[in-house]
Amino acid sequence: MVIQDRVKLLTSLWGNYSIPKDNPYTDDSDLELEVWALGLRNPWRCSFDSARPSYFYRADVGQIQAFSTWYISEYVYSYVKISEYLLLVVAVQSREFPAFSHPPESSRTVEIARLLRTVTFIYFLPLDAPVQTRTKPPTDSDPTISIARSASLPDRSAPPPRAMADEAKAKGNAAFSAGRFEEAAAHFTDAIALAPDNHVLYSNRSAAYASLHRYPEALADAERTVALRPDWAKGCSRLGAARLGLGDAAGAVAAYEKGLALEPSNGALKDGLAHARQARRPAPASGAGAIGKVFQGPELWSRMAADPTTRPYLDQPDFMRMLRDVQRNPSSLNNYLSDPRMVQVLSLMLNLRLPNNDAPPRPPAQSTPPPPPQQQQHQPETKAREPEPEPEPMEVTEEEKERKERKAAAQEEKEAGNAAYKKDFETAIQHYTKAMELDDEDVSYLTNRAAVYLEMGKYDECINDCDKAVERGRELHADFKIISRALTRKGTALAKIAKCFKDYDVAIETYQKALTEHRNPDTLKKLNDAEIAKKELEQQEYYDPKIADEEREKGGDEDETLILVHSCAGNEFFKQQKYPEAVKHYSEALRRNPKDPRVYSNRAACYTKLGAMPEGLKDAEKCIELDPTFSKGYTRKGAIQFFMKEYDKALETYQAGLKHDPNNQELLDGVRRCVQRINKASRGELSQEELQERQNKAMQDPEIQNILKDPIMQQVLTDFQENPKAAQAHLKNPGVMQKIQKLKNA
Repeated sequence: MVIQDRVKLLTSLWGNYSIPKDNPYTDDSDLELEVWALGLRNPWRCSFDSARPSYFYRADVGQIQAFSTWYISEYVYSYVKISEYLLLVVAVQSREFPAFSHPPESSRTVEIARLLRTVTFIYFLPLDAPVQTRTKPPTDSDPTISIARSASLPDRSAPPPRAMADEAKAKGNAAFSAGRFEEAAAHFTDAIALAPDNHVLYSNRSAAYASLHRYPEALADAERTVALRPDWAKGCSRLGAARLGLGDAAGAVAAYEKGLALEPSNGALKDGLAHARQARRPAPASGAGAIGKVFQGPELWSRMAADPTTRPYLDQPDFMRMLRDVQRNPSSLNNYLSDPRMVQVLSLMLNLRLPNNDAPPRPPAQSTPPPPPQQQQHQPETKAREPEPEPEPMEVTEEEKERKERKAAAQEEKEAGNAAYKKDFETAIQHYTKAMELDDEDVSYLTNRAAVYLEMGKYDECINDCDKAVERGRELHADFKIISRALTRKGTALAKIAKCFKDYDVAIETYQKALTEHRNPDTLKKLNDAEIAKKELEQQEYYDPKIADEEREKGGDEDETLILVHSCAGNEFFKQQKYPEAVKHYSEALRRNPKDPRVYSNRAACYTKLGAMPEGLKDAEKCIELDPTFSKGYTRKGAIQFFMKEYDKALETYQAGLKHDPNNQELLDGVRRCVQRINKASRGELSQEELQERQNKAMQDPEIQNILKDPIMQQVLTDFQENPKAAQAHLKNPGVMQKIQKLKNA
């Protein structure tokens, strides 16, 4: 490209400027231009002569923005000449520099050119500033200079790119060590933008991607690491881990072996090679392994992606880990059958519709590749996880080194306290106290000491430590789980005190605060126990059978002639359809006499009308518990289960009631309705939405899960698919038939 063409292109991209007519430069390599635009000079010449322009040919937008902002702030008031740096815009549009990573026509190239123009000329001026063409430097009285000087300039102390890259790398390492892998990958990406030839940065980002189970990106970075430095064993380790994550065990073995050839004593490479060889070794095809082999075919991903039920599983990292584990070791399938998602995928691969064998077949699978897993739900894995890769270490200051040593010493004290906790409380307290003195940024030492005080019965000391842990945790912006743990421990101490002082309100309030921080099942159970204890205490103080009868009479007696949920209780509130008021009076009666099944039955009817099915079901079950011969309890429970579309459970309830009252018409009608619904489902007359809803409910039923986990039933289901003769023999077994009927009804 000749000089004139460069100038024309520069004019079109850069805006209004003027070139002195007496410009003495004609050679491409020495071309210098005197440029003014809106009264500001381009500052790229300055003191950057030591760096050749070829550095910028590989630059991206982030690098250009960083350099331009720095130099604009440093030299915006100086009259400077620019050399070949200004021709960057021209260079990236030409084919003369093959090192530039984007073709001349790409939108990335245009983006870089626009950014240079925007940062250099518009950064300091309002959008409506007048555009003028100048042929000489402006004076101090020029209005454009006053506008530029009044603008907010960037920090002149901004570090050079190398220091910025090191800073981003340090942030990435810190985030990685804290388990924030997404954040770590972002910091490593920033560092790579500033130092694109640093192999350690690619290695660290590969480790972050592997920890996120984003193995395609991890593989790309690992390959880049090896390309930049082929003689580095750590790069081979990254490459092996990425290949193993993608299921390429043979490729992983080759990468690990290459790394060991470079560094034979590397323990991480040895461990990785052992994992890769184990994954490459075929598993025996027997028992659950035979069924697990259905996951090894290439059609697994396409069939899961085509099925609307299993498609969301492809975005769940924990489930993808399960599938890859089963692919590597089919015999591990039994470890995951407690997860309904695994059972759903198994039924898909076996062409088995568990709720209804007569249902129409699934649509043909589409060859859609599975998307990479992004988000995360975390479930415990039975198989030991492979060790996560670690980022490259960085040089640390003496202060940081001392801080790490203190943290390590505090952890040793904590472990010693944990060991003493089982046998010597006083010694455990001493160790936890010493750990707090060494490291006051870890509130777990406080919560551990509070646990010791709780076991010793020193509830005041326990509560005091928990309060300190909550306060310190909030100062440090600690994880919500840690705050919740401290509040839960405090609530436990308060609940124990409440047994003596008969006041559970403070404990209940503390548990509720803990649940707002983190919803933990253990905390929820303790809250429920405290609420139950409070109710029992109130009932003991409030029990009066005579007052209970008065309240029940005020709420109204039930008219037993009406059927199912349309029957009236016979009381004024129920007749007037004022169900909340009726519930209030029934609850008052139960507080005074909690052993009357009729009141539970009446309140269950009100809950049914209000649509509060779980509460109504609980009252109906309590009614049956108090009087198993009271048929109304069975009709209430069966009706609620019927409305919840649990037809098989409702049928069992009605049949249980008929054992005590064989001629009860409500129970007989309930049986008839349930049978009709079940038969309708068996004939395939349900809509797709109803079928999907029933299937989802069935997979959440613990009884269904236990049947599917039963090895005998797994063999039975396999025989139904592959061995009709053996299947006929299974049908003669009453226990097997009952379970098959249970699966069919579900």
